[in-house]
Amino acid sequence: MRTSTKTVTFGQPFVLGGLDGVQPAGTYVVETDEERLPTVSLTAYRRSATWLRLPRRRDGAESPAGFSQTAAIDPAELDLALGRDAALG
Repeated sequence: MRTSTKTVTFGQPFVLGGLDGVQPAGTYVVETDEERLPTVSLTAYRRSATWLRLPRRRDGAESPAGFSQTAAIDPAELDLALGRDAALG
């Protein structure tokens, strides 16, 4: 298993399946877990899960130190939401 991390920035509030309600504009960390496929000739990986870290609680209050909510998301839905955000931007 391997995990890659990237950040994405939304300029507008957004909604994604797997998240409760509208999320505020801002920068978010996306983690993607991939599992190695059993192959003989080459190394290959398959995405097994994509997670979005939510650094603040829904009420806008700061989360306790070292804590952030993490939600499983659909990476294709994330790409569509980022595209919509860029079109509005």
